[in-house]
Formats: sequence, structure tokens, C-alpha cells
Amino acid sequence: MPKIKSNSGAAKRFKKTAHGFKHKQSFRSHILTKKSTKRKRQLRGMKQIHDADKQLIQRMLPNL
Repeated sequence: MPKIKSNSGAAKRFKKTAHGFKHKQSFRSHILTKKSTKRKRQLRGMKQIHDADKQLIQRMLPNL
């Protein structure tokens, strides 16, 4: 029986938590000068993924 492999792209983007997975928010990597300070501040940190996406990510990351 072959080993079950995690999707390497998903493994870099999602981290397992007690209640699901968290991910970095988008729109925070470049072209930041036109975005307001408030908008950039609110994009900091990690967010929980939506319940509708949880099953898909669990399938991509079986070993976590």
C-alpha cells in the first residue's frame, strides 16, 4: 500500500488548529501604497477557513 501524501501547496498555505484550519489573508503582499492603513491592519494575522471548505482541505492534508 503506498503512502498517503499531503498536497504540498496546501501544506504551505494552511495550518491545523483545534477547530479546523487557518490561513493567511490575501491582498497583503504587494501594491500596498494605495491601500489604507486601516485596511492593511485588518488584513494582518490569520483567519479560520469557512466550514464549507473544511472537508476539501482535510482531503488535501490527510496527515495533519
